[in-house]
Amino acid sequence: MPTTRPSPFPAESLQFLTTQDWAAYSRDDHEAWSLLYARRMTALRSTASRVFLEGAEAIGLAPDRVPDLADVNRRLAARTGWSAVPVTGFLPARDFFACLAIRRFPTTVTIRSKDRLDYVPEPDIFHDVFGHAPLHAHPPFAEFLQRFGERAAAARTEAEVEQMARLFWFTVEFGLIRERGDVKIYGSGLISSQEDGAHALGGACERRKFTLDAVIAQPFVIDQLQGVLFVVESFEQLFDAIRRL
Repeated sequence: MPTTRPSPFPAESLQFLTTQDWAAYSRDDHEAWSLLYARRMTALRSTASRVFLEGAEAIGLAPDRVPDLADVNRRLAARTGWSAVPVTGFLPARDFFACLAIRRFPTTVTIRSKDRLDYVPEPDIFHDVFGHAPLHAHPPFAEFLQRFGERAAAARTEAEVEQMARLFWFTVEFGLIRERGDVKIYGSGLISSQEDGAHALGGACERRKFTLDAVIAQPFVIDQLQGVLFVVESFEQLFDAIRRL
């Protein structure tokens, strides 16, 4: 008698799942990806963490076409067990965290249009795959992100959820790391955005030493350039932060 295979996803998150029809991407879609890729990689070769650069190569990001998540996931699975899961858009924080806890990263499959390359308020596949996925190929960061998801999904109060959101924002989204004496970018918001990436390393941004207490006390505004960012010395600091929570 056939049985129904249980879904690996939290039940609350199933309503947000979709599929990626890679063949449906238009020429304009691929051109938008190509323009974004070329512009960001020109800067990132000197400003991004080596972990991002190595990860982008490891997961096979191509300069001329929107990535096929099946191919990305095949490469990620062999390295860290993570996968990019197509979703329709923003997930509520608790649902998002629960997905991270099982090494599933909610990923929007639409791409911004060529006349809106600089900024879009909603996530798209350039932010979610180009910005996030290369770090998921790095075992230490992949482990941190899963443990973060486990801890965040277990948050009991709205105050705890807010603290976890701040930790995510100032690490996974807008994190900086010191490599060989130089500050480099690794957070996806900095990786995927020309303006944010340049601002983070410029004189108008205050770069502070990473401490857990400072990060969870620091508010942020989503649609503005960040006035304050935090620099880790290594990803081991992020493990220490999770252990303290």
